[in-house]
Amino acid sequence: MISQTPSLRQMLADLIGTLSVSSVTPAFDHSNRPLIDLLAGWLESAGFRVEILPVPGHAGKFNLLGTLGSGPGGLVLSGHTDTVPFDAPLWNHDPLRLTEADGRYYGLGIADMKSFFALALEAARAFEARDFDRPLMILATADEESAMYGARALVAAGRPLGRHAVIGEPTGLRPVRLHKGVMGESVRLIGRSGHASDPSLGNNALEGMHEVMTALLAWRDDLQRTHRHPAFRIPYPTLNLGHIHGGDNPNRICGDCELHLDLRVLPGLDPADLRAELSQRVAEVGARRGLQWSVSPLFESIPPAETPADAEIVRACETLTGHQAEAVNFGTEAPFLNQLGMDTVILGPGDIAQAHQPDEFLALDRIPPTLDLLRALIRQFCLPS
Repeated sequence: MISQTPSLRQMLADLIGTLSVSSVTPAFDHSNRPLIDLLAGWLESAGFRVEILPVPGHAGKFNLLGTLGSGPGGLVLSGHTDTVPFDAPLWNHDPLRLTEADGRYYGLGIADMKSFFALALEAARAFEARDFDRPLMILATADEESAMYGARALVAAGRPLGRHAVIGEPTGLRPVRLHKGVMGESVRLIGRSGHASDPSLGNNALEGMHEVMTALLAWRDDLQRTHRHPAFRIPYPTLNLGHIHGGDNPNRICGDCELHLDLRVLPGLDPADLRAELSQRVAEVGARRGLQWSVSPLFESIPPAETPADAEIVRACETLTGHQAEAVNFGTEAPFLNQLGMDTVILGPGDIAQAHQPDEFLALDRIPPTLDLLRALIRQFCLPS
């Protein structure tokens, strides 16, 4: 044993009981420092060297890196410390109290993905610190659920970590090696308002947006026709027109109209290139109709991620789980870890269907195979061959 950290159940209870919501809405947003301090204490008692890393420009937000052993390569077990906001009245169990019932643990973040930290530490109990010839690292990040500021800060710092990484997002213990990127874009047209009785008095931005939408739906067809990735259930990029607002009254020519859209980006496509193409199509309509226009991101895009199928960590996770690595449509921190030189697999005990839901739970029978899996990965990537 390398430490006398709390029991697995106590760690889970403490993690669930420590509020760490992140949100782009300030009223819902909380610092993750209390949870970081909790993890830091456990890691230090387990013999890890601990670094608490402030996220520049985001007060109250921190990453944490615990390292056991040294040398090149090694394994990073990574997770995010934050949860989404929650509606307590919709829960049948206290969201901030670990509850065991019906063969499950209930609590906010138990599946997505606080339990992974406790499971990683519990798995590490099986080893002595002197066993390691390559480092085991436990990485905890901030704000994955809102803007991924923590992972972006790691990339900006450019500090290399390990060679192989597992992110414990909820995948039902099936390895995932690639996912789509996520873009949210705002398209705005500005025309000229005027009295609705005389169209010559204005320039209708809402009518211009109708033409923009027609152009974007044609572009969507082009994207689906020209870009395919067979690993995905939906094998092409998707474009959704999700929100529109224009004008203020039916008897005024609409002078201002804004459209919000969602793009899910295949690996191999660059969000910057897609934004340039989007801008060009909007600009063509704006020029034809004499409208001012702008295209701007609603949030900094999440890049797509793809780890090679023949990467050692992918092959190891496939062998240990008995499942071929898959593709998913939701986004994770994998592209940022890949940018730091790691081959990354997404693999955790929860189910994505439980994420962001009232009465979020983790089935108790997922715990033993997760511990077996993590111990096997530690042996393979951190201990002498």
